Amino acid sequence: MDTLEARWSLLEPHVVMVGPDDDRPRPAVLLFHGCGGLRSHLPRYAEAAKAAGWRAFIVDSYGPRGWNRAFTLTTVCTGLVLRGYERAGDVLAAIKGVSQRPDVDPTMIALGGWSHGGWSIMEMMSEDPQPGRMGVANPGDVDLSGVRAVWLAYAYVGAWAFNRMKPWRHAPRVLAMTARRDHLTTVRNAERVNAMIRSCGAEVESWVAEGTHAFDEPTNNGPMRHDPEVTLEALRRFTDFLKTTAAEA
Repeated sequence: MDTLEARWSLLEPHVVMVGPDDDRPRPAVLLFHGCGGLRSHLPRYAEAAKAAGWRAFIVDSYGPRGWNRAFTLTTVCTGLVLRGYERAGDVLAAIKGVSQRPDVDPTMIALGGWSHGGWSIMEMMSEDPQPGRMGVANPGDVDLSGVRAVWLAYAYVGAWAFNRMKPWRHAPRVLAMTARRDHLTTVRNAERVNAMIRSCGAEVESWVAEGTHAFDEPTNNGPMRHDPEVTLEALRRFTDFLKTTAAEA
């Protein structure tokens, strides 16, 4: 089983950083893709973070494991491998690794997760960090006090997310974006989860976007449809969320 250090060593060569061209410590947002892997919408959010004065780190969970899109669509997206409570170790390792960079302010970290990525963040927030949990040997070695905000974009809160109603152990600011026509959850189910997070002491803003699951990905696949206008609104809200987080620190 990986230690956090070993997991970060695996992930780091595949992480893409987008941010201002300087070396001063800045706020950082870590972006975690959905079950379909890296798609072209995450760089747009990274650029929005850069424009807001943040450093964005796009974390690829598949490249380091040698997995291609065809494999992950048939295994991760179907729940056969790397469920959210296992990928939570990637989230922890990235928090620890990025926080140690001299060009990052470790007291001002945000997490952003899309679908499976949001599920993984939620599992990390709710799981007891005992040795061996979340797929890493030493999960308790990560200090979450610097995690100030979490952006959840149509996070997976369906049948495989067994811990979706489990209380969080840390209470950052949260913006939870639910798609009105999401085929993986009802708005009612998502709002129940949001209410649980709110009951843990977190400030939770809930936005029901008028679109399908993955509406901000520039592709149409099955019940998922790209909506350029709603995507622009999501990018605007993401930018405002980061700016407000930094201003209230």
